[in-house]
Amino acid sequence: MFCNHYDNDVTVWSPQGRIHQTEYAMEAVKQGSATVGLKSKIHAVLVALKRAVRASAHRKKILHNHIGISIAGRIADARLLCNFMRQECLDSRFVFDRPLPVSRLVSLIGSKTQIPKQRYGRRPYGVGLCTAGHNDMGPHIFQTCPSANYFDCRTMSIGAHSQSARTYLERQMSGFMECNLNELVKYGLCALRETLPTEQDLTTKNVSIGIVGKDLEFAIYDDDDVSPFLESLEERP
Repeated sequence: MFCNHYDNDVTVWSPQGRIHQTEYAMEAVKQGSATVGLKSKIHAVLVALKRAVRASAHRKKILHNHIGISIAGRIADARLLCNFMRQECLDSRFVFDRPLPVSRLVSLIGSKTQIPKQRYGRRPYGVGLCTAGHNDMGPHIFQTCPSANYFDCRTMSIGAHSQSARTYLERQMSGFMECNLNELVKYGLCALRETLPTEQDLTTKNVSIGIVGKDLEFAIYDDDDVSPFLESLEERP
């Protein structure tokens, strides 16, 4: 059977039990800009690759002072989800006078991304999110998928060639929890560098870093602010 007989709508299952619209959305994430998320006992860090300088402002978002996201996939879909997440954070502050727990926010995103998958004429959101936050339970790294699944991770990489970064992170993961902030960012940069061709390297123009932690609000480092972290990297062999 040809898949184009069954990919006209998200509510249509193929004879093999596949939903092709969801698979297309997952493929959009795989073709997006690579991003890496990792955490220690105190900090959570996002390190993202910027493919185009003019689009860099849309690759990482601050949702509230305790949480931020990095995206891979369709920017328009990410902007819609980002606005929803930001509104939920503001509602929690206004109604309950406290920050919205990171796990609760990611759960809301999972519920929201599930809705288009159950209605005729809709399509899944073609974007994956890597969410970093900090609350009373410590730092968190969450991954959300177009399939409406979400995962609480110690470390994660999404986007183009992210498997190379995940392989590096799996080898080095045992040292993350005890390292300081600079070492944690260095691990993230090394993992992100694994997604690049051998003739290309990380620079202040193609890297963005987001950091949040205990008594440290979420902050984004771009351009020259990234230089101190890049200087600590060894040259590629």
